[in-house]
Amino acid sequence: MVLALSTKAQSAKSTEDINQVWLGYFNQARLSNKWGIWADLHLRTKEEFVNNFSQSIVRLGLTYYVNDVTKLTAGYAYISIYPADAHKKITQPEHRPWQQIQWHTKYGKKRMMQWFRLEERYRRKILNDSTLADGNNFNFKIRYNFWYDVPFSKKGIVPNSLSLVVNDEVHINFGKQIVNNYFDQNRFFLGFKYQADEHSNIQVGYMNLFQQLAAGNRYRNLHTVRVFYFQNLDLRRKAGQKKT
Repeated sequence: MVLALSTKAQSAKSTEDINQVWLGYFNQARLSNKWGIWADLHLRTKEEFVNNFSQSIVRLGLTYYVNDVTKLTAGYAYISIYPADAHKKITQPEHRPWQQIQWHTKYGKKRMMQWFRLEERYRRKILNDSTLADGNNFNFKIRYNFWYDVPFSKKGIVPNSLSLVVNDEVHINFGKQIVNNYFDQNRFFLGFKYQADEHSNIQVGYMNLFQQLAAGNRYRNLHTVRVFYFQNLDLRRKAGQKKT
């Protein structure tokens, strides 16, 4: 009976609620009819919205345009996981190659964007609170992102207009080192978009992130203020423009 109670206690689920701020910059630049580049930068606070930093991300990629609404991207991301419970005095680095297919759909004046992304995650092993170990923990992650944009203006998404944005993203882990948390996390966002000009917009709102940790019975519930700035640049030479 004592053993049964002990086993039950060990398997009891626990959820930690955390408040954070996520800042992000995204740039997709089309260089030609078929090729472009991708870049995004992120900085995330640790807890109580403004208490230290939890993570930063630099992500770069090369994009192939199948057509005007579908594109393939492959690239590399470097993640810095700042001091946390498992490594209180050091930053844990992560190397993350990634591949993605992204497509856009219009429904009248409404817009939808979706992508599937495959990531290969190489996270440096931790020896103790102040020392990195040799080698990396490795797993795959697949992500599905759904983005729906509803403009308030009858003209649609035009400069100086506002939109309602609904966004959901699911993360699934797989690989030999994944035992308990095949489901990694879900990110649900609801907010507003201000279209500054033809190529740039800023999005502000609330995101709930629910994550299952590696132990299987521990969860994180993040209440997040998310502020993202997007630039989508078309750098193709216009018809008739002379070479320089």
